[in-house]
Amino acid sequence: MKHIFSNWLCHFLLLLATLDTSFVATLSNDADTTDTNLLLRVKSELVDPLGAMKNWSPTTHVCKWNGITCDVNQKHVIGLNLSGSGISGSISVELSNLISLQTLDLSSNSLNGSIPLELGSLKNLRTLQLYSNYLSGNIPKEIGNLKKLQVLRIGDNFLTGGIPPSIINLSELNVLGLGYCHLNGTIPVGIGNLKNLVSLDFQMNSLSGLIPKEIKGCEMLQNFAGSNNMFEGEIPSSIGSLKALRILNLANNSLSGPIPISLSYLSNLTYLNLLGNKLNGEIPYELNSLIQMQKLDLSSNNFSGSILVLNTKLKSLETLVLSDNFLTGKIPSSFCFKGSKLNQIFLANNIFSGKFPLELLNCSSIQQLDLSGNSFEGGIPSSIDKLQNLTDLVLNNNTFVGSLPREIGNISTLEGLFLFGNFLTGEIPVEIGRLKRLNTIYLYDNQMSGFIPRELTNCTSLSEIDFFGNHFTGHIPETIGKLKNLVLLHLRQNDLSGSIPPSLGYCKSLQVLALADNKLSGSIPHTFSYLSELFKITLYNNSFEGPIPHSLSSLKNLKIINFSHNKFSGSFFPLTSSNSLTLLDLTNNSFSGPIPSNLANSVNLHRLRLGYNNLTGTIPSEFGQLNDLNFFDLSFNSLTGEIPPQLSNSRKIEHILLSNNRLSGKIPNWLGIFQQLGELDLSYNNFTGKLPSEIGNCSNLLKLCLHNNNLSGEIPQEIGNLTSLNVFNIQSNSLNGHIPSTIQQCKKLYELRLSQNFLTGTIPFELGELDELQVILDLSKNLFTGEIPSSLGNLMKLERLNLSFNQLQGKVPTSLGKLTSLHVLNLSNNHLEGQIPSTFSGFPRSSFLNNNRLCGSPLVSCTGSTSQGKMQLSNTQVAVIIVAIVFTSTVICLVMLYIMLRIWCNWRKVSISNDADGGNVAMKKEESRWGCNDQKTRNGEYWNMNSFGFIPSPDKNNSVTTTCFFNIKMEAMENANK
Repeated sequence: MKHIFSNWLCHFLLLLATLDTSFVATLSNDADTTDTNLLLRVKSELVDPLGAMKNWSPTTHVCKWNGITCDVNQKHVIGLNLSGSGISGSISVELSNLISLQTLDLSSNSLNGSIPLELGSLKNLRTLQLYSNYLSGNIPKEIGNLKKLQVLRIGDNFLTGGIPPSIINLSELNVLGLGYCHLNGTIPVGIGNLKNLVSLDFQMNSLSGLIPKEIKGCEMLQNFAGSNNMFEGEIPSSIGSLKALRILNLANNSLSGPIPISLSYLSNLTYLNLLGNKLNGEIPYELNSLIQMQKLDLSSNNFSGSILVLNTKLKSLETLVLSDNFLTGKIPSSFCFKGSKLNQIFLANNIFSGKFPLELLNCSSIQQLDLSGNSFEGGIPSSIDKLQNLTDLVLNNNTFVGSLPREIGNISTLEGLFLFGNFLTGEIPVEIGRLKRLNTIYLYDNQMSGFIPRELTNCTSLSEIDFFGNHFTGHIPETIGKLKNLVLLHLRQNDLSGSIPPSLGYCKSLQVLALADNKLSGSIPHTFSYLSELFKITLYNNSFEGPIPHSLSSLKNLKIINFSHNKFSGSFFPLTSSNSLTLLDLTNNSFSGPIPSNLANSVNLHRLRLGYNNLTGTIPSEFGQLNDLNFFDLSFNSLTGEIPPQLSNSRKIEHILLSNNRLSGKIPNWLGIFQQLGELDLSYNNFTGKLPSEIGNCSNLLKLCLHNNNLSGEIPQEIGNLTSLNVFNIQSNSLNGHIPSTIQQCKKLYELRLSQNFLTGTIPFELGELDELQVILDLSKNLFTGEIPSSLGNLMKLERLNLSFNQLQGKVPTSLGKLTSLHVLNLSNNHLEGQIPSTFSGFPRSSFLNNNRLCGSPLVSCTGSTSQGKMQLSNTQVAVIIVAIVFTSTVICLVMLYIMLRIWCNWRKVSISNDADGGNVAMKKEESRWGCNDQKTRNGEYWNMNSFGFIPSPDKNNSVTTTCFFNIKMEAMENANK
């Protein structure tokens, strides 16, 4: 019986054990099923293009799913990591039910939406990483419930709002990463409660206010990144209590005041970046105690004084950046030492002076040296080759003189040579050809001369050459084609001559070619067709000639072409093959033929200048496709036809220059839709009709030139809407009517030309309100009547005034005498009267001619002011007085003549009487003295009545005939003596 009971008990216990195992197994399977179902629902809400959750299936145990970590017993999901899996969608609320979850990492995906506040219920969560997604909204305050959280990295999203104060409850937190978001507000004052915090990242937000001094409570802090915010005030000295701090980055804020000396207590600091603030004062000498410092950046502040940080103290220093401050003086002699680790020194844009600091040559480890933008002077030392590790030498924008030392060729590691903006002279040393690693050489804005050495083309790593603004002569090296990596060649503004070497076409990586402002000649090489990467070419101000090679039509990437001021001829069609053109300037050449319509395929073209050529035909209607056109210049050609209406689509246009062509038709009304139009010049064409009133809608117009056309009608009132107008020229047309009074609204006019029209009426008084008029006011050769308005005396800046050839009358206003800036004046050919203002006496007579009643200097003087009131004689009275004077003078002369004749006749009577008695010698002499001469003289001579000298007679046997100069008949004299 006992045996039976014993067997029964064994079976019963076995049954209980079986039931217990079955029950436990059931409970275990329920837990797995719950997490499985939750995660499957999470999967259903996500997009998984890369198949990261491909094996998430009910047929596979959850602990074997990709990204899933379970506990030791494989019963609970404690980790979910799908970082960088390419998933998108929103974060599922279902994740909050994974109550055993310790790690949740969904970083570096494309998740959007907000962070579910339900995640705050994951009491066991230790790591939450959601950074580098597209999450938005605020940081949920429920995050503060995750008391076990050690890592919180949710930066690099679109999160907004402030940092929730509840964040300070995360007492176990080691890493807080909130950088690269759009957070605002301030740092919570209780940040010091995070005693275990090691890394704090707030960079690239919009946080403001002060950095709380309570931050000193974060005693374990090693990394504090607060750059690129709007923090202000001083750097709290309490930061000096963070003994463990290794990295301090507060760059690009608005911090002010001096650097606190307490920072020198941070003995473990290796990285200090304070660039881009408003810090001032001297750089504390105490910073030299930071012997672990490797990188120190204090650039772009307002520091002054001399350099006090020394490499001889900071022996671990590798990078020193002090650029963009107001530091002065010289580099300290104890700055560097031979065993230095310093490889980067940036001292640019300060006020350092003196000669090149030879002390730096002791830092043989230097790789990058930037002394640009200071006042260093003297020559570049020949011992520069001591820096055998130098890769970049940046000395631009100083006052260095002398030549480039040939020892520069010994620095075989040199990659970048930046010497522009100095006063260097001499030639480029041929030794530069040794620099096989040299990729950039900038020598522009110096005074260097001589040839560009052929050896330079041995620097086959060169990608950028810029020699702009020197005095280099000779030819471009024929071997330039060896520079296969050349991207930029800038030789503008030198004295180079000769032709472009064909080998340049083999620099197939070339993108920018600038040869403008030289003395180059010849034609463009056909090899240029190989420059498939070229997008900018400027050849202007040279003497290139000939047609454009057709092979250039293969250059499809061209964006900027400027061939202006050369002698190119033929068609420019090969330059229009690129559909990427943004600028085409061919001004002042001899291009001919029609404008290629396919130019309109460059829909991004914004600057088109084809002026001063021999182009013919019409303006292509296809130009209506150029919606971005800004500058449109076709002036000085032989274009015909009308302005195409399709051009009205170019709403962004600011300059229209079509002058000096043969265009005809009416000025289009649609010009009024160009709201950005600043310059319109249609002068010297054959336009007819009226000036459209719609032009008044171009409210930004600065210059309007329509002169020398055949325009008629009146000047529209709407011209007054052009309140920004500076120049208005409509002279030499057939306009009539009055000057509209609305012109007074054009307050910014400084040049107004309305001459050679048929304008009538009086000169508007309102013109005197245009007090910015300076260059000229020209109303000449019209039909203006009335008086000159005295308001013109308000134009104090006016330099030239021309009112000639009108029908103006009245006096010259004395107010015009106030125009002290006036140096050209023409009031001639009017009906003006009265006295010219005395201040105009220095002008020539031609300024006032043909005004019959105008007087005063420089014309005839006027009667004094006291006699001006007396009655003046009329023209008839003056004529009578003149006749009376002439008549009286005539009578007096006749009377005197009569008396003389009487005296002569009496004398003649006596003379005849003496002749009858045999003559008397004395009487004959007297007779000769009165003008009657007996030709018989003494010794065969006679009197010359003109010379009163004796002249030998041609015939000594003179006649006895007596000659009387008065030719009076003897009979009359005899009758008188009776």
